[in-house]
Amino acid sequence: MTTRTSAGRLFNALDHARLSRLGSDALPATLRDLLDEHPLVAPQEVPGDLVTMGSQIELSCADAAVPQVVTLRYPADAAPAAGSISILAPMGASLLGIRVGDTAQWSLPGGRTLRARVDRILYQPESQGDFLT
Repeated sequence: MTTRTSAGRLFNALDHARLSRLGSDALPATLRDLLDEHPLVAPQEVPGDLVTMGSQIELSCADAAVPQVVTLRYPADAAPAAGSISILAPMGASLLGIRVGDTAQWSLPGGRTLRARVDRILYQPESQGDFLT
């Protein structure tokens, strides 16, 4: 099986605008760079297989026996113990803008690298007609 990486990201223009309003000091440099380097699409044109803010996704990790379900959230709404991951966390930043079948990669403090493949999007606001959340 071929594994796609997250090199060809695409961002919801509304997510981009909201993240930009957090301010450059709040955003990790890697996330700022990603937002500046990849194309934007109107919320109504977001593909159904794209991870956007508020998406609930199922991930496969090499070191986990069962898939993990996480929801990508803005910092104020994050609750890691409940599976709500902040966009400002390395894992969250690595997921935004990738698609089903892509593999996200992020580093933990101390240098350990983790990878997870997006298996399914269980919920995406745009697919449900929610273009404002």
